Amino acid sequence: MDILNLIAWVVVGAISGWLASIVMKTNATQGLLMDIVVGIAGGFIGGFVLNQIGVGTAVTGLNLASVLVAFIGAVILLGILRLVRRGR
Repeated sequence: MDILNLIAWVVVGAISGWLASIVMKTNATQGLLMDIVVGIAGGFIGGFVLNQIGVGTAVTGLNLASVLVAFIGAVILLGILRLVRRGR
């Protein structure tokens, strides 16, 4: 992985994590670093889930499809975290 791929992952993570936090209404409680972490984890989750249902899309760089995949995964992650927090 070169530096440009790393930058692309951080940018895609930041954008998708931020959008997911707005949709899931966690934007006020998490900052930029958490948006990036949620977005990057969302990229892995979204790629896995979409691959399992046969769409087969993955995060491949700085493009709209990658942001959409990471966004879907980030929403799934934030939804799971919300369920876990309510269960305590």
